[in-house]
Amino acid sequence: METADNHVHFFAIVNSLMATLFLCATVAVIMIRALRKDIAEYNLEDDELSVDESGWKQLHGDVFRPPARGLTILSVAAGTGSQVGTSVIVTLLCAVLKILNSMKKGQILTAIVALYVLSGSVAGYVSARLYKYFDGKAWKRTTLLTAAAFPGVILTIFMMLNVILSYRGASSAVSIWTILQIFLLWVCVSIPLVLFGAVLGYRSEKIQVPTKTNLISRIIPMQGSRFLRLPHSAIIGGILPFGSVVIELYFIMGALWLHQLYYIMGFILAVCIILTVNCATVSMVMCYFQLYNEDYRWWWKSFWNCAAAGFYLFSYAIWYLSSKLDLVGPLPIMVYLCYMGMISFAFSLYCGTVGLLSSFWFCRKIYSAIKVD
Repeated sequence: METADNHVHFFAIVNSLMATLFLCATVAVIMIRALRKDIAEYNLEDDELSVDESGWKQLHGDVFRPPARGLTILSVAAGTGSQVGTSVIVTLLCAVLKILNSMKKGQILTAIVALYVLSGSVAGYVSARLYKYFDGKAWKRTTLLTAAAFPGVILTIFMMLNVILSYRGASSAVSIWTILQIFLLWVCVSIPLVLFGAVLGYRSEKIQVPTKTNLISRIIPMQGSRFLRLPHSAIIGGILPFGSVVIELYFIMGALWLHQLYYIMGFILAVCIILTVNCATVSMVMCYFQLYNEDYRWWWKSFWNCAAAGFYLFSYAIWYLSSKLDLVGPLPIMVYLCYMGMISFAFSLYCGTVGLLSSFWFCRKIYSAIKVD
């Protein structure tokens, strides 16, 4: 049975790698062929040659324009997603290096929570750097939300579930002292680290972009394809990142809810790396097609195009509940849906953050290659 499971794991890795290589090849074609040709034609200084300035090249004065709405929310989401990704990947690295015992689920969960708290400075720094680039003014509110929004939502849901479980006399309810320890860990460790990271971010130099933003924004032409508009683009964009983890997800769900053993943490680490690459490549490809259609509003779209993978994860959890689990009564079902909702939310934040930062890098890269007077 163990050998058969290993074969399935290897099949999942190979399947995900093939999808990743396909996406990387697509990005390479765009970067090397299409963009290289466009940039070479745009940068010609021969007046006798007519240069086609259609498509993405016309947007050099608007492509780095901050989003019209949601500057704080987007910055907070990017910081929180960075913090979630840091804690999970470092935990997996520790498990692969045998620093943590992968056979003990409680130890892995405790490590994720502890590393999430200790990586608060990552969230504060990323959120502050992005918000500073947006020239936002409400930096205190943004820093406070970075420190409190996601942990506050998770802790509130956890406490409400615990109250219900305690009232019903369930053995899975935790003591009030455990909740108090988690709360003190958040207030006394996580929040100061977020503030420290935010101070570093705001004191750092503003992120430089290769082109200047025009004072007046250009008119965005009518988009012919509905697949370039939300929510259609997010529905398409979230499929490939989720598809790269769906086979491995089956074993993870079995370990979480069916008391099965999951001991080869290297597979999860490999899948996380593949997931990150898939989110980055999907985001860059969809960003290019959006810019090619002269739509410079890529900030929120690049986030949602990958964050939609969390919706697919929660949908998979509902299917797993109906087909694999035998939960009796509304209370176990409510507990299951709440926990999977929190996991899907964190997964969505991480994927969206990777998509946002990858698209930002992609835009800076391609527009730094063109000559603008």
